[in-house]
Amino acid sequence: MASKKKSKKTQVQLIKGMKDILPSEQLIWDFIKKQVFSLARDYGFSLIETPIVESTQLFKRAVGEETDAVSKEMYSFVDQGGEKLSLRPENTAGVVRAYIEHGMLNLPQPVKLFYFAPQFRHDKPQAGRYRQFWQFGFEVIGEKDPIIDAQLISMSYVILQELGITAQIQINSIGDENCRPRYIKALTQYFKEHKKDLCADCQKRLLKNPLRLLDCKVKKCQDIGQAAPQMIDYLCEDCNKDFTAVLEYLDELDINYTLNPKIVRGLDYYTKTAWEIVEGDEEGKLQALGGGGRYDDLVANLGGRETPAIGFAMGVERVINKMKEKKVELPAAHRPDVYLAQLGEEARKKSLRLMKELREAGISISEDVYKNGLKNQLELADHRHAKYALIMGQKEISDETILIRDMESGVQETVDYKKVVKEVQKRLNARVVEKVLKIKAVKK
Repeated sequence: MASKKKSKKTQVQLIKGMKDILPSEQLIWDFIKKQVFSLARDYGFSLIETPIVESTQLFKRAVGEETDAVSKEMYSFVDQGGEKLSLRPENTAGVVRAYIEHGMLNLPQPVKLFYFAPQFRHDKPQAGRYRQFWQFGFEVIGEKDPIIDAQLISMSYVILQELGITAQIQINSIGDENCRPRYIKALTQYFKEHKKDLCADCQKRLLKNPLRLLDCKVKKCQDIGQAAPQMIDYLCEDCNKDFTAVLEYLDELDINYTLNPKIVRGLDYYTKTAWEIVEGDEEGKLQALGGGGRYDDLVANLGGRETPAIGFAMGVERVINKMKEKKVELPAAHRPDVYLAQLGEEARKKSLRLMKELREAGISISEDVYKNGLKNQLELADHRHAKYALIMGQKEISDETILIRDMESGVQETVDYKKVVKEVQKRLNARVVEKVLKIKAVKK
């Protein structure tokens, strides 16, 4: 009888362009989140979380059907009900949709919102850019004063400083519906004279989205664009006045910025102020970490009333790569107040209740209730830099006591089990006082 061969199961692997965020990487992610949430709190922004799936029509109307994000990179599908849906390629459209749908225009204006969320684009994977990639962003809806432009640009600059990155701002104005048509006409005429030398994508952009010609990454197109007309020469009086004010505010803030007429951003909804946050790599080549701009027409385009708005977003993976490149020092990992070690079944049962009591008292804990050997558990307590170890064995269960071991000095003391929570709190408070006194002594 022939033996049956076991079929070899193929290993299921990560989808191309996606990335696992492993436990070993969480420290740097948590650090960035903490800084972003702190910045949001200080500047009065509220967190908003919108669905990762939206109507495909939302992005076509907001971002633009001819943009790369929508026409080439968007993950779109038809669901079981026949509705055309897409994974969001960016977050601003969803935020504005929520602003309109939930009547936020009736709130005191401006409404200041921020997010920390994944986006999706079927793009060629590259350094710091995945097909699921994370962004944090800040949006101000309902204010046209150019001081808001300067404040958001400053925030995009400051957050990178706080993350250990000294970046620079590249800024431009792309005008509005009053002055941009005249500029696009001049731009189109210029590139028509060089049409045969443009890449295939730019030849299409020339007909459908001429501004994107300035954003092409193909060198021959960039060379042609060097002598192209500049929007700043075509700004109407209002756009010129606003842009001048933004630059004056940035000068007052000592923000390192450069005027760059090629900054147009890749999405159709932008108006007036547009900027990118860039940093040089080891070869001196500038890398964009994020960007933003005004989108004063977007709320109305999506069915709301005329409402000025502005925002920026930053790529988290790109920021992380830059932090690693610069060897930014991260804060120490979480250090538990106590490690709960136990020996025997009765101690194991009792430790479950003690864990609950310690947490309710605001004491952070670490444990491995499935471990048996005391030596092994104390090694784990030391590895996690616990301040104290609480040890329970058969003797402690019989005596209704518990052993408190100072993990730094090795000194240990037996205390009444009923008083252990208060005893731990007292010792933790004494540590805080001791630390403060040491800091004061150093300052003197």
